[in-house]
Formats: sequence, C-alpha cells, structure tokens
Amino acid sequence: MMKNGIQWYAVYTKPCWEKKVAGLLAMNGIEHYCPLQRIIRRWSDRKKVIMEPLFKSYVFVRISEKAQIPVRQVSGVLSFVQYLGRPAVIKDEEIDIIRQFLNEYRNVRLERMEFNINDHVRVVSGPFMQMEGDVLEVKHKTVKVLLPSLGFLMTAEIEKSNLVK
Repeated sequence: MMKNGIQWYAVYTKPCWEKKVAGLLAMNGIEHYCPLQRIIRRWSDRKKVIMEPLFKSYVFVRISEKAQIPVRQVSGVLSFVQYLGRPAVIKDEEIDIIRQFLNEYRNVRLERMEFNINDHVRVVSGPFMQMEGDVLEVKHKTVKVLLPSLGFLMTAEIEKSNLVK
C-alpha cells in the first residue's frame, strides 16, 4: 500500500554487491531491505554459517518516485528493475511475505519463473494464516508461493492440510 507516495522498488546491483549497496543506502538514509539467509559453507577443515543475499543482485528500496535519482547515484546500483518501461513497484505485502518466509523457514530457495496461475488458495493455519495467493505446485509438503511483481517464487515446507481452495 502506498503511503505518502512511498513505495517499494527493486534495484539491480553489481554482482556480489548486495550487502555493500545496502550499507551505502543506509549511510545515505535511504530505507532499504536486503533479505539475507543463513547458509552453511563447508570447507575441508571447518563449517561456517554466513549470511548470503536471498536475491542475487537485488536490493529493495522504499522511496518516493522523486527519490529515485539519489538511489541511482549510489555506488553499485546499476538500475531499477523495470516493468512495462517503468520502475517496478513491489507490493508491501510481498516484502512482508519475504520477511515472514525468512523468519519462519530455513533453507528457502528461489526459482526464476514464468507463471501460469492455477488454483487460488487461502492458508487456514500456520505462519501464513489467512493469506491468499496462487499456488503453482504442491508436492508432498512443498508449496510454492508466487511473488508476481518480482517474477520469483519462494519454496518452503508447509502442510497441505493448512490450505483450502
């Protein structure tokens, strides 16, 4: 939902610059979100937990349309993600879903996709209770949640019994 003309947008960054861009946006007082997930890296002599960006080369900014120029000037920002020739607006609900997914689940995976909408469902229990959306695939306990304005879907483990058509 747009408040005072402020909306979420996705910016495309240089490869492996997501955290650097997030830090530079913070230094400039620009509200941003760089979703990070815990990843265990294994070497021959040790294991280490690192925080890795969920979306490669993407950082989200919450700004007014007029504030796009200062964001474009941040080192490491290549451009805004475009939809129909304009910077793509990301819904607040989608940012909330990403945050909730990362808070509730481990080993979240992303898949780039072209989508065909199938069943419209409502979650009746669990962390996404009362959310509605379009489920693309349900196998065993795996549910894919659509984030249409980003063109991604997130995959997590959820009980089928928590869904109704």
